[in-house]
Amino acid sequence: MEEDIQKSTNSKENSKQNVQKDAIGLFESVKQFIVELFDFRDDTDHEATIEAIKADIPFKGATAWILIFAVFVASIGLNANSTAVVIGAMLISPLMGPILGIGMSLALNDINTFKKSLINLGTMIGLSLFASFLFFYFFPLSEDNSELLGRVSPDIRDVLIAFFGGLALMVARTKKGTIASVIFGVAIATALMPPLCTAGYGLAKGNFSYFIGAMYLFTINTIFIALATFLVLKLLRFPMHKYANAAKRKRYSTIVSVVGLAVMIPAIWTFFNILEESGYQRDYNTFIEKEVSSNDDLWLQKHKMFMDEKKISLFFNGEITDATISDLNNELKAYENIRGFSLDINGNKTRSSDKLSESLDRAYIQIDEKDNIISGLQNQITTLQENIFALNTRIEQDALNKNQKIVAFSRISKDAKIRYVNIEAIGFASVLSSKDFIKIDTIPIATIKWNVKLPDSIIAPKERELRAWLQKEMQLDTLFIKREK
Repeated sequence: MEEDIQKSTNSKENSKQNVQKDAIGLFESVKQFIVELFDFRDDTDHEATIEAIKADIPFKGATAWILIFAVFVASIGLNANSTAVVIGAMLISPLMGPILGIGMSLALNDINTFKKSLINLGTMIGLSLFASFLFFYFFPLSEDNSELLGRVSPDIRDVLIAFFGGLALMVARTKKGTIASVIFGVAIATALMPPLCTAGYGLAKGNFSYFIGAMYLFTINTIFIALATFLVLKLLRFPMHKYANAAKRKRYSTIVSVVGLAVMIPAIWTFFNILEESGYQRDYNTFIEKEVSSNDDLWLQKHKMFMDEKKISLFFNGEITDATISDLNNELKAYENIRGFSLDINGNKTRSSDKLSESLDRAYIQIDEKDNIISGLQNQITTLQENIFALNTRIEQDALNKNQKIVAFSRISKDAKIRYVNIEAIGFASVLSSKDFIKIDTIPIATIKWNVKLPDSIIAPKERELRAWLQKEMQLDTLFIKREK
């Protein structure tokens, strides 16, 4: 019986040990799988990577022209607010070469490569700024747009894009058989060319806040791409550059270490500074959206945050009560990053909703009054026209009643113009005349003005015809024609 119990106990212990061994084996298998999945050290080519980076550092000849053309393409894309054109400029830009050279030289203690990279990068920056300055200075259709404004205020996302983009680029560079698609993707993501062109735009327009903001973004991209290069090469244990002279090697190593530290300090400061600013901006946007814009009782016109003064300005249409101001100040305290900010609330008392309605009603009334006045004037004009027509008719009728030999002059003048198109004016009058200064006669005279281009040889027979026609129409025994010059 005791033997059976002992055997059972031993069997259970063996089972536990087997389970433990299986668990350890599974853990080791998973660990091995993860290591093989993420370990890329065995797939690197040290010599080819160094040679490829060094080959992209020189800046002369074709590379200089490629950079100039890339600057113009990017400037046109920014000016036209075309994302596709800006992306094309990023792909052809050779700016990435010297930046990777700086990061590699710091990692490998290669002072000569560092000097070449730094000089070439500085030359590229100067040429890019000059070319973009010329384009925006002389191009007549330059104005602010979203593509330009997106490069003047960097935030934490730009830092992360530059850093992780640089890591992806260096991992692709160190791989045997460089992955071109990764290099193109990083060139687009890190966007080195657009900030330089935006800086040139700021110089051309005299807007130095644009220039400083864009150069700040370019500096961020440059530093964090170089930092990513440095970290990847250190992680992969790339061989340090060898110098024959030990003292020289030590001196260069010290110089590189100091430069690397000098690059790391602003990079770290930039990261935390932008991270802090992003926190301010995030809380500010949330406060505006949730506490102000969503309030149907408030009519927000514009708003702005002043970082240096720790102040938020809000401009409203309509009158803002003290209770509303107190509520907004209390709600602001719920946001950690901006709870210490002060609210500058500006209401427009003369444009409250009630007064706006009153103003609108007054405007409608004035419009109605003006419509009534216009309608009345139109009626008066119509009445005057009718009166004039009636008076003309009465005058002609009176003339007919007084002297049956006189007809309506308006009809005669119209008929005369139809018969004789070269007549420019016609008049008729009865003139008192005396030959012996005793007897007075009434002489009818028609005054005719002919077209000055018409010769006398044609006017004479036409006048005879006209006189005969007028005598018949007016039933006159005698009629004199007077030619007006």
